[in-house]
Amino acid sequence: MTKYDINLSILFTELPLLERPEAAKKAGFDAVEFWWPFDTAVPSDAQVDQFVRAIEDAGVQLVGLNFAAGDMAGGDRGLVSWPERSSEFRENIPIALSIGDRLGCRAYNALYGNRLEGKSTEQQDETGIENLALAAYVARQQGAVVLVEPISGAPRYPLLTAADALATIDRAGAPNLRLLADLYHLTVNGDDLDAVIAEHTGRIGHVQIADAPGRNEPGTGAIDLDGYLGKLAANGYDGFVGLEYKPSGASADSFKWLDL
Repeated sequence: MTKYDINLSILFTELPLLERPEAAKKAGFDAVEFWWPFDTAVPSDAQVDQFVRAIEDAGVQLVGLNFAAGDMAGGDRGLVSWPERSSEFRENIPIALSIGDRLGCRAYNALYGNRLEGKSTEQQDETGIENLALAAYVARQQGAVVLVEPISGAPRYPLLTAADALATIDRAGAPNLRLLADLYHLTVNGDDLDAVIAEHTGRIGHVQIADAPGRNEPGTGAIDLDGYLGKLAANGYDGFVGLEYKPSGASADSFKWLDL
């Protein structure tokens, strides 16, 4: 049986962030994930404590957390390969991992970062590989994995396919780096999901879904999500599947396709 978690950075956004874990629980979910939930890479201790308490009080499990990724609303897609903000990313690593350690989270998504004008791709990739290796080394101390994700809709983001992400993982060389397979992003970018699942399921650390086109809930588009999730399970994937879609209406009404 598929284990679903809900991404509370894209669902239940009609509620204040700290009220979303309770809303997820009331909707029937026991597990949640978040993009970086703070405005800065280094939040105050009080902000961290409030976030942790909201999840604990709701009685849900945090199964995925993004490292700080810059101004996502403004178009940023990660700090990992951004030379001028490398120190900011490195300061964020222990904070993210400490939150995860308190809440039992063992998967951290490191968005790679957009290509920058005036910087060579070689310099950006050198920074990115070093930072991925560092994050993975620290995460390994708590038995966690660091995820590398191909994404769509960001013209300057260089990791578009599973092969792109896996090549970056191979360069970094850490044993606990894994592919985040978002079936929506991979589909929109033209990847071959059947081939990815057949060849690389063992390297997938987390799966996310939304339908395409539209990035709405399953059943609103053309992706055979049930079929692909079945193939992943048959190939041995037994982790969580994150619901990372934009609800076509109210969040609470977007789960009718699920038997919760």
